[in-house]
Amino acid sequence: MGATGHLALSAAAKTRSGGRPCAAVLGEPLPALDDAGLLVHPSADFAARALVSSAQQYREMYQRSIDDPAAFWSEIAEEFYWKQRWNPDEVCSENFDVTKGPIKIEWFKGGKTNICYNAVDRNVESGNGDKVAMYWEGNEPSQDGKLTYSELLDKVCQLANYLKSVGVGKGDAVVIYLPMLMELPIAMLACARIGAVHSVVFAGFSADALAQRIVDCKPKVVITCNAVKRGLKLIPLKDIVDTSLVESAKNGVDVGICLTYENQSALNKVDTRWKPGRDVWWQDVVPNFPTKCDVEWVDAEDPLFLLYTSGSTGKPKGVLHTTGGYMVYSATTFKHAFDYKPEDVYWCTADCGWITGHSYVTYGPLLNGASVLVFEGAPNYPDPGRCWDIVDKYGVTIFYTAPTLIRSLMRDGTEYVDRYSRKSLRVLGSVGEPINPTAWRWFYDVVGDSRCPISDTWWQTETGGFMITPLPGAWPQKPGSATFPFFSVQPVIVDEKGRELEGECSGYLCIKKSWPGAFRTLYGDQDRYETTYFKPFAGYYFSGDGCSRDKDGYHWLTGRVDDVINVSGHRIGTAEVESALVSHPKCAEAAVVGIDHEVKGQGIYAFVTLVDGVPYSDDLRKSLIMTVRSQIGAFAAPDKIHWAPGLPKTRSGKIMRRILRKIASRQLDELGDTSTLAEPGVVDQLIALSDS
Repeated sequence: MGATGHLALSAAAKTRSGGRPCAAVLGEPLPALDDAGLLVHPSADFAARALVSSAQQYREMYQRSIDDPAAFWSEIAEEFYWKQRWNPDEVCSENFDVTKGPIKIEWFKGGKTNICYNAVDRNVESGNGDKVAMYWEGNEPSQDGKLTYSELLDKVCQLANYLKSVGVGKGDAVVIYLPMLMELPIAMLACARIGAVHSVVFAGFSADALAQRIVDCKPKVVITCNAVKRGLKLIPLKDIVDTSLVESAKNGVDVGICLTYENQSALNKVDTRWKPGRDVWWQDVVPNFPTKCDVEWVDAEDPLFLLYTSGSTGKPKGVLHTTGGYMVYSATTFKHAFDYKPEDVYWCTADCGWITGHSYVTYGPLLNGASVLVFEGAPNYPDPGRCWDIVDKYGVTIFYTAPTLIRSLMRDGTEYVDRYSRKSLRVLGSVGEPINPTAWRWFYDVVGDSRCPISDTWWQTETGGFMITPLPGAWPQKPGSATFPFFSVQPVIVDEKGRELEGECSGYLCIKKSWPGAFRTLYGDQDRYETTYFKPFAGYYFSGDGCSRDKDGYHWLTGRVDDVINVSGHRIGTAEVESALVSHPKCAEAAVVGIDHEVKGQGIYAFVTLVDGVPYSDDLRKSLIMTVRSQIGAFAAPDKIHWAPGLPKTRSGKIMRRILRKIASRQLDELGDTSTLAEPGVVDQLIALSDS
C-alpha cells in the first residue's frame, strides 16, 4: 500500500452507524464524541485559498515527489539563489542500507549557495527591506522591539564582520548560549553568512552540559549574555558560561573569546563577573563594524550547524545538518504545513536551542520572507493569558506550540483565553510530542474558536523538518493524528523483524529513501550514526518512534519505542495511556513510565497532575484507573497513580521522563542533572508524595 493509499474520503464519512455525526467543518464546534474516526474538514473558503487545496492536488504532488524526487526538488530549489547550480545528474545521492556500505546522503552537491543570503539579502533585494522580519516580545509585557529585513541585514553583517575580525572563518565552530533575544537568530545568521558552523546550546543547560558540547566541537568563540529573566526568576547565564569554560579548559579546549551581550533588563554590566582578555561586551564592539559583509558561498553539502541531543547518560549526540538540502526543505515544509501567506504574522513558542527554533523560528520563516515573533518570556507570566495578549498585540495569524503548553493552559481554564479576541489566528500548530485528542479539541474549540485547522507535526532533530503533517486545506484532520507524509517522505511501519506492514497496523516507524532535510552524520561519530539510526532495520532510517496507521491511512504516533511498556506481552504506548488519563475531567496532565513488575515483566506507573482545586482521594485514583481500563483495556490499567503537583520539565516544556523513571523505581541517588528544569523543586515534591 502506498503512503497515501487510503486517502479516499467521501461525504459518507460524515456519519457513522446509527446516524450519529462524527465530522465537523472549520467554523463548527466539535461534536461531543471521543471518536478516533472523527473528521474535521477544512471549510470551502479555507481550502479555496490554500496552497494545496484538495486531497487530489496533494496526491498528484506527492506522487511526483516519489516518482521523480530529483525533478520535484530541483524545481523548488530554483526558487532560491545559487551562486553555482548543482549537477542536474546528481541532485540526490544516497545509501540507506548499512549492508551495502557506509550510509551516505547528499542533495544538490556541487551547488554553491548561502542560507543567510537567501533568508535576508534576497528579501531586501526583492523589495521587502521595509517589511518587519522580527518582532520581539520581552519578559515583561512593556518590553518589545522589531527589526525590518534591512535592519536585520545590517545587524547580521556587523556581527559577521566582528567574527571574521577575531579569526572565525569557514568551517569554524561558534557556540551560542543565548536566551530568546533577537541577537540569537542574528548570531545564527551571522555564522551562516561567513560559512561558520553554529552550535546553539539551549540557555537552560547546566555548566557541565555546556562544557561537554564545547569540548566536542571546539569553538573559536562562545556567544552569550550576562543574564536573563524568566518571569520573576533571574538566570545568570554568564556565570554558567564562566564555569563551563573553566571545565572545558581542564579538558584541553580553551576558548579565547566570550562575546557577551548586556541584557540590561536582567542585569547591569557592573554586576556581571568579568575575565579581562577573554570576555568582550557585544555592545562595545559589534556596532562599530560595517553593515556590509561579503557572503561566503558554500557547497550545498558544507556543514551549517551542529545541534546536540542530550541522552540521559553518555556523550551527547551532535546532529550535523548541511546547507542546501536543509535550506530547501525547511523553507518548503514551513510554507505548506502552515499554508503561509505573505501577510501572516507567525509565532512559534520554541526556543532556538532546539531544532524547532532552527527550522521554524529562524530559517524556514525567514526564507519565506515571513514576519516572525521572538518571545523571551514565560507563557504564564505575568498570568496565564500572556500568550493570547501577545496574539492580539501583534495580530498573530499562525501560532505553533507544544502539547505540554496547551495542557498547562487548559489547566487554567478558559477564563484567560476568553479575555482576548484571538480573531487574527487562522492556523494553529503542535510540535514536540503526540498531542492527545483532549488537548487537540481544547486547542481547536477554545483557542481557535473552532475555525483554525491544527498542523499536528511529526518530525525530529535528525529530520530537519516536518515528515508527517497535515496540509491545512487539503484533507480532513483527526484529533491527535499527524495524518499523512510530506512530499518525498516515505514512512513505513515495520514489525520486530523489519517486515513492512500493510494497511491498518501498529509497529516501528521507519523511513525509506532520503529527503533533503535529513541529517548527514553525528559529528565525529559516524559509527554511532549508523548503529543508532540505520542498523536496527537495514535499508531504512529508524525513527525510534512507534506508530499506528488506521483504516483510512492516517498516522498516529504512539511515542518513543523506549516509551513502550510491555505488560504481560501487551505493548502499550505511554502516550496512549497518558491520553486516556487526560481525558478524565479532573486530570490536567499525566506522564507514564514503565517499572519492573515481578509478574507482568513491566508495570505502568502514572504521574498525574489534577485540575486546580481538585483534592487527592482514593476514589479519584480508582476513577482514573477505570478511565484507562474503559478506553484501552484492563491490561493497560496503571499499577500506581502518583499524585504530581507538577511534572519535571525543561524550560521548553519537555517532560524529563528519565527523572520520573528514577523516582518511580526509587533510584533517588541516580536522578542526575536537574539544572535544566524550569522548576527543580518539583522533584522534591514528587519524592515527598511517593507513598501518598
